Amino acid sequence: MKLNAPIFSTILLFAVTVAVAQDSVNFPTLGSIQKFDPRLDDLIAADAEIEVLSSGFAWSEGPTWVKDGDYLLFSDVHRNRIIKWKEGEGASVFMEPSGYTGLARDIRAPGSNGLAMDADGHLVLCEHGDRRVAVLTKGGGKRTLADNFQGKRFNSPNDLAIASGGGIYFTDPPYGLPNRYENPTSELGFAGIYLLRTNGDVELLTDELPWPNGVALSPDEKMLYVAQSNRNNPIVKQYPIKNDGTIKKGSVVYNFAKEAEQYAGLPDGLKTDQLGNIWTTGPGGVIILSPQGEKLGHILTGERTANCAWGDDGSTLYITADTYLCRLKTKVKGTGF
Repeated sequence: MKLNAPIFSTILLFAVTVAVAQDSVNFPTLGSIQKFDPRLDDLIAADAEIEVLSSGFAWSEGPTWVKDGDYLLFSDVHRNRIIKWKEGEGASVFMEPSGYTGLARDIRAPGSNGLAMDADGHLVLCEHGDRRVAVLTKGGGKRTLADNFQGKRFNSPNDLAIASGGGIYFTDPPYGLPNRYENPTSELGFAGIYLLRTNGDVELLTDELPWPNGVALSPDEKMLYVAQSNRNNPIVKQYPIKNDGTIKKGSVVYNFAKEAEQYAGLPDGLKTDQLGNIWTTGPGGVIILSPQGEKLGHILTGERTANCAWGDDGSTLYITADTYLCRLKTKVKGTGF
């Protein structure tokens, strides 16, 4: 395992640099921004641009901002790596392997996918290949947090959201398995949305979505949002959260069927801002929704766009779009800042 230094003030890790330093402030741009509602003016400046920070990745995913170090981590899923990007330094390999340490050669997407920082500054990973949720410990080694439900292995944990109390909401679709549900090593037979409690218990919240993907919490943590990457039903659902952390019956926030007819891509990763708006990747880029599901704007990257995360002081949206890492400066801050 190859790691970078430092991730946290208490951890010393080591890295292999794969890109020359990027000390330029003149990054190329791509795409455009469409406005569908005047409220978008309070979120994005009229002259804002989508900057391309780095490229050449097999499938960029799961970004998360590391405040203790001021840099971004994201998954290069198909190459089984986590990449670090830092202003003035560019991109380098942070961890390899990132999500698969076994012997099989037919893993469809072996690397880590969704990444998040917990309250103690530890990196938490959804690992496709090793089919688990894991954490990077103080000494730089990994510890399994969960790898099964009722004794049956997960499919391929995909994305996660960590509540302020430490509970981890995560999705477990079969995207990382060859032939997906038809894979002979598939043990569950369904895709679940789970809550991993701080005592280690894993609770199945629902298995109603066959293709769950991105997951996010509202600013007040009273609502759980889940995106489904299903061409026949490309939606984001919302689930009210009960006092015990479980969820009530969900409802559709937005259906992306019209966008899917026009642009490549499906609903994937999503985040919320401090005003409660939902920034969800989907056909064509990132679609901005009000808490009521009204379409405010569309950040058109022109690429299949996988995920996004808030960084810097909370007002920069970092976007992983196919082979690219991009960013967009905003006028609002994301949750967690």
